Amino acid sequence: MSSYTEGQIHQLANALEMANFSPDDVTKLGQFENLSEVRGLFLGTHEIKRLKHLIDCDASPFCPDEWKVEKHCNGGQLEWDVSKIQLCLSEKQKDGGWVGGNKLREWLEGKAVLNANVLDYLLRNTQLIPEEWKNKYVFFWGTIYRDPGGVLVVRCLAWLGGGWDWASSWLGSGFRDSHPAVLLAS
Repeated sequence: MSSYTEGQIHQLANALEMANFSPDDVTKLGQFENLSEVRGLFLGTHEIKRLKHLIDCDASPFCPDEWKVEKHCNGGQLEWDVSKIQLCLSEKQKDGGWVGGNKLREWLEGKAVLNANVLDYLLRNTQLIPEEWKNKYVFFWGTIYRDPGGVLVVRCLAWLGGGWDWASSWLGSGFRDSHPAVLLAS
């Protein structure tokens, strides 16, 4: 039997909800092995330190078997901050429309597209992927590949079969409103 009052539990639940804790987050909090360290935050014996997620966008990208990197836009060291990221659609993609991949690639030329190094970093750190990306195929146009058949393709991040994975589309196909490009916000 808990020594906490119903009012205290209700107050805590309201505070967690106001801080955007999901039901899964609350479950994880209840299972957290170092909960005494969380208590140390408000006792003044511990502090919160934000982790930096640095992505080397100049490194050679992952290349699937028998694929070749056709073009890779270097981007220096990127500190992942979702508030500085935007999903971008061309006008033709909006409202249920679509645009061909080659036209979309031309339209994106000169924009701050992210490359496949970011995609692969996010696959290794899926907790960093925004929840609202789950119903989209998020494309990383900063790296263009040539598949074994000689076709140009671009990789994307997708929620497939209950988990995050990568997929690809060839540039000759159509890109819809569920196929945004990921860019650094300007």
